[in-house]
Amino acid sequence: MLLHEVVATSAQVAATRSRLAKRDAVADLLGRTPASEVEVVASWLGGSLRQRRTGVGWRSLQELPAAADEPTLEVAEVEAALEALAAVSGAGAVARRADLLEGLFSRASGPEQDWLRAVMTGQVRQGALDAVLVEGAAVTAQVPVAAVRRAAMMSGSPVTAVVVALRDGEHGLASVGLEVMRPVLPMLASSAPDVSAAVARTGGGEVAVDVKLDGIRVQVHRSGEDVRVVTRTLDDITARLPEVVAVVRALPVTRVVLDGEALLLGRDGRPRPFQETSSRTARQDSPDLAVTPWFFDVLHVDGEDLHERPLRDRLEVLTSLVPTDHRVARLVTSDPQAADAFAQEAVAAGHEGVVIKSLESTYEAGRRGASWIKVKPVHTLDLVVVAVEHGSGRRRGWLSNIHLAARAGDASDDLVMVGKTFKGMTDEMLAWQTERFRSLETSDDGWVVTVRPEQVVEIALDGVQRSTRYPGGVALRFARVVRYRDDKTAGEADTIDTVRTMLPGDASS
Repeated sequence: MLLHEVVATSAQVAATRSRLAKRDAVADLLGRTPASEVEVVASWLGGSLRQRRTGVGWRSLQELPAAADEPTLEVAEVEAALEALAAVSGAGAVARRADLLEGLFSRASGPEQDWLRAVMTGQVRQGALDAVLVEGAAVTAQVPVAAVRRAAMMSGSPVTAVVVALRDGEHGLASVGLEVMRPVLPMLASSAPDVSAAVARTGGGEVAVDVKLDGIRVQVHRSGEDVRVVTRTLDDITARLPEVVAVVRALPVTRVVLDGEALLLGRDGRPRPFQETSSRTARQDSPDLAVTPWFFDVLHVDGEDLHERPLRDRLEVLTSLVPTDHRVARLVTSDPQAADAFAQEAVAAGHEGVVIKSLESTYEAGRRGASWIKVKPVHTLDLVVVAVEHGSGRRRGWLSNIHLAARAGDASDDLVMVGKTFKGMTDEMLAWQTERFRSLETSDDGWVVTVRPEQVVEIALDGVQRSTRYPGGVALRFARVVRYRDDKTAGEADTIDTVRTMLPGDASS
């Protein structure tokens, strides 16, 4: 297959806002893709490379060779070039990488050069997110979209699900299940303004009220003495958390999959700020800063899958397996007042809030529904930074005021600006974000630095108001930075619909 077929489809998808049109364009291309190239093409349609790192940054692609007159590059050739780039290391790496880029881009046509630069820097903005890719594969393979979606969640990879769907059909998709040492996408929680609303949304009856820890989400797999620790985005951080590995190795099991949080505690027993935990889990050289794991769910124990059993059963297993000092504090109750009192105690102890969980819920990997509902005392949103302004006065020399955007919708990677803020930033944070946003910079007009929309930030706010200033029709009120979320991708940021539910008088809020 020629690269220009992928590029043309990407342009076609980007040119329409219709989800069905996007799906059909993806399905058409997948239907024409040779079986040996499905994995590569599916990855590209999702806007990413199979190689997690190629060593190529935005600055390396600022100046390109003259474009080829005709598109002749084949998908297999491009993939081979990307593999070669990813393998470059050691002395002479810069020159070798430059030669490889010259060879690749000199053979690419103008549109192909633009697309290659975009995909290599994470800038493919076509709206073909994982959901559309999954739906396109279902059409091509003539299988239920739910079957492809389930396989994507259980394998932790939409691309894997696409490959299985096209190769093995519905039977193959059904065989994709929980596999110890292969991470699954984590179950997520929706939000409610208060405990009573959260309990009501679960359908009433007994619920589990879990303390919401302000740490790093961890999924831990153990097979014998082998242990693997991954984040919510499935990044492997096993080497950075030996203390978590030690805790799980000490459990009386041979094979297990656990879901939980890991965080730093101060000497007073209170949780340290998220940024400290995040900083510690990004390094391997801080043995004096121990991270403690707390688990709240178990998906597999010694040959028995538990993810499709109700939470009530899973918690019984968790209680029998994990000692109290490594289990998230929990109250099981049917009384909303008791649940609210427990939530207030959790906040007083320095935690974020609580998560209300239906005891009848199964573990829905990768889904955010009404079975798990988080309640936090302060309204927060996870938004994407799209630009940042030069600081003035005391902040001169730093990048300060950040421009914030929400996702246009669940099936779109378009972004809608909803406000700006420079509140809540410490000097340490200003220094960090100046370095971070310079690395994401795409342009600088002397006042505003436009950046690649990759960094997610958690924003606390008093609410939102209607506004004609921003295209989404809403603006944030008294927004301030809580923390930068390196554990989330831009595709996990909140949507403009979520922002709008916070408008005064909105029935859904």
